[in-house]
Amino acid sequence: MTTSSMQIVIDCAEPAALAEFWAEALHYDLAPPPAGFASWHAFYRSVGVPDSELAGQPDAPDRLLDPAGVGPPVWFQQVPEPKAVKNRLHLDLRVSGGRWLPLAERRARVEAESARLRAAGARTFRVLDDPGYDHFAIVMQDPEGNEFCVC
Repeated sequence: MTTSSMQIVIDCAEPAALAEFWAEALHYDLAPPPAGFASWHAFYRSVGVPDSELAGQPDAPDRLLDPAGVGPPVWFQQVPEPKAVKNRLHLDLRVSGGRWLPLAERRARVEAESARLRAAGARTFRVLDDPGYDHFAIVMQDPEGNEFCVC
């Protein structure tokens, strides 16, 4: 049987900036270049990426790793087109502690994490707080407008 692994790839305009933001958001580490390479650009050139595709990008990490080695790696891939529509896939940052906690406590945790992420460059998009519904979440956008939920 063949096994597979995965990484999350996020198309973006500024990989280094989004890598910095998401490292903070996910509590991940910026990934160092592969062994034997002084930088990510040196690695990319070694596998045939033309300089024209690296132009305008800082030679900085554009990949993240979970320091615990549990979560998937994340790569921020520079693309020429801007984000145009709602994401078809988004991340849920689950910080509330779960439904067995009182709603007021879950809400406080979500609001605290959302405030931390706003300070890191995110924007609040909308709040999911319907009366009578035992759920509270905040939909946010990263610095390039990609939606994610804090719940």
